[in-house]
Amino acid sequence: MIGLLGAGRMGMPMCVNLVRAGHVVVAHDLRTELQAPVSASGARWASTAAEAAAAADVLITMLPGPNEVAEAMVGAGGALAAMRRGSTWIDTSSNASALAEPIRALAGERGVDVLDAPVGGGVDAAQDAMLAFYVGGSAEVLDRHRGVFDALGDPRRLVHVGGPGTGYTTKLLVNLLWFGQAVATAEALLLGKRAGIDLGVLRGALADSAAASRFVSSDLDALFAGDYLTSFELDRCCEELANVTAQAHELGVPFELSDLVERIHLRALARYGPVGGELLSVALLEEQAGTLLRVDGVVTGRTGWRAPDWDS
Repeated sequence: MIGLLGAGRMGMPMCVNLVRAGHVVVAHDLRTELQAPVSASGARWASTAAEAAAAADVLITMLPGPNEVAEAMVGAGGALAAMRRGSTWIDTSSNASALAEPIRALAGERGVDVLDAPVGGGVDAAQDAMLAFYVGGSAEVLDRHRGVFDALGDPRRLVHVGGPGTGYTTKLLVNLLWFGQAVATAEALLLGKRAGIDLGVLRGALADSAAASRFVSSDLDALFAGDYLTSFELDRCCEELANVTAQAHELGVPFELSDLVERIHLRALARYGPVGGELLSVALLEEQAGTLLRVDGVVTGRTGWRAPDWDS
C-alpha cells in the first residue's frame, strides 16, 4: 500500500498514475475539497497525514516546500510517528538537505528507510508519467522501489545521484542553473533587440552556437508568447534559491553569480508579489528596459500571465 501526502497539481496526477499501475493508494491533503478527485481516481481518502501513513509500505510526500514537509511528517498528527518499522518514506518535494536531515534522523531511529527523490518536469510530465527523479539515499532501497518510480516517471530519467540529501541538492542545482539561464538569456535578448537584431533571428543564432541550451531552444517559446510560466510561484523560486545559496555559503563555495541571480529574483518578488511566474525575473528586466521580448506567431499550450503594469 502507498500513502500519498499532497494531492495538488503534481500530487493528483501522481495519485492517478499509481492507481493506474495497480497500487493501492491512500491519499491526504490539507485541502478537503480534494477528497472528491482523490476518490474519483480510485484512491482512498485519509483525513490525516498519520492515517495515510499508518498502513503504508511506502509513504510519498509531494508538498510545496520544506516547511510543509516538516509539518506533514513531524508536526501535530504528523505521519512519521504512524509509520511502521521497515516502511519507506520517499520525499519527492523540492526540499533542502539541511532542513530535511533532522526528519531523516528521526525516521532512521524508527526503522523507516528514506529516499529523497525530487522530481524534474512539470504538471504535463506528471500526468504522462514521464517525471525525472533525482534520488539520494541507499541504492538498495531504491532498487526495492523501482516499481513505484516506474509508475510515475521515465525509467531512463531515474538517476541515483548519491547518498542522503544529494537528490535534494541536485534538484536545487538544476533549478539554479535554469533560473540563471533565464536571466542571462533575457539580458542578451534585450541587448540584441535594442541593437536592432530581430529576436527570432537572434534566437536561431544562439540555438546553433556555443551558447545553445534547452532554455534557448524550448523555454523561450513561453516567454516570446507572453507566458511567464504561472504553474510555479515566484516566492517558491526565491525559497529554492535561498536554500541552495545557503548550502554554498555553508560549504565555502564561491557563489557570486548565483547570489546575484537570487537577488534579481528577490527584487522581482518585491515588485510583483508571491504570484505564479517562474519567469517574472525576466519580466522585471523587461520593465527596466522598457521593452517586451515577444515574437509574433509563437504560441504555447500554457496559460500565460499578463505583462506587468509598468505604470503601477
